[in-house]
Amino acid sequence: MAGAGGVARIGVIGGSGLYRMDDLADVEEHRVETPFGPPSDAITVGTLAGERVAFLPRHGAGHRYAPADIPARANIYALKRLGVERVVAVSAVGSLREGLAPLDLVVPDQLFDRTTSRPRSFFESGGADGGCVVHVAFAEPFCPDLRGRLSAAAGAPAVGARVHDGGTLVVIEGPQFSTRAESRVFRGWGLDLIGMTTLPEARLAREAELCYATLALVTDYDVWKTDEEPVTVQLVVERLGRNAEAARQVLRELVPRLAGGRACGCGDALRDAIITDPARIAPETRLRLGLFLDRYLP
Repeated sequence: MAGAGGVARIGVIGGSGLYRMDDLADVEEHRVETPFGPPSDAITVGTLAGERVAFLPRHGAGHRYAPADIPARANIYALKRLGVERVVAVSAVGSLREGLAPLDLVVPDQLFDRTTSRPRSFFESGGADGGCVVHVAFAEPFCPDLRGRLSAAAGAPAVGARVHDGGTLVVIEGPQFSTRAESRVFRGWGLDLIGMTTLPEARLAREAELCYATLALVTDYDVWKTDEEPVTVQLVVERLGRNAEAARQVLRELVPRLAGGRACGCGDALRDAIITDPARIAPETRLRLGLFLDRYLP
């Protein structure tokens, strides 16, 4: 069915190993149309701890999308259209630090972008064609309020995992894993984690005025640690199976903590970010991006 606003306030984007949320009750499926094509898959909406939650598998059922091919704009647009305000993204990552061990959970607070070919904005200038230029603040790429609640939920005794609050996640293009030289350089730059999917997702969530935070599941030491087995798909899959249950428990702990309104500025991210003269924005652009722009343009 086509999506409509107000269906769910909380969204979960599941990464590798987390393709569904079995805890959801009163489940319904939404196939949402977007100006950016179809999302990765149908969005499952159900109830958890009294809250309606929208779940979207980032790679699609059966893991059909490579990192660079994920329709991130369609995914974020679809969640926004369903009424989602807060998005928790679950991602498998490699560790660039001895102290961040496989099977640990990390709630990063910074990002470093090494992607090369992914659409990173909903807003295109269009030149003389009447596009819309927007510059959102992104110094703090994760919502501080949601990130804090996520970190607290991850540290709950019922989760039973070692949790690290903070850290910088570098996002590479993929789909290949890093070379050993790249991994060592990233370590030298002071980066902590490496993954392939959090960007442009986090950028788009900010433009869509959604709170966004990542629960990073450490599966390996990338390739810098020569006394450990280098990262492989088989290694990642085996450890993801163990990490996925911890992620589900974190979500059980988190959702009740998200009752009530938002206590951050994410919901007004576009207020002072639109620089194009409204009179120069083409009607077709306003129609295409009305989900974001209508509250600000006359």
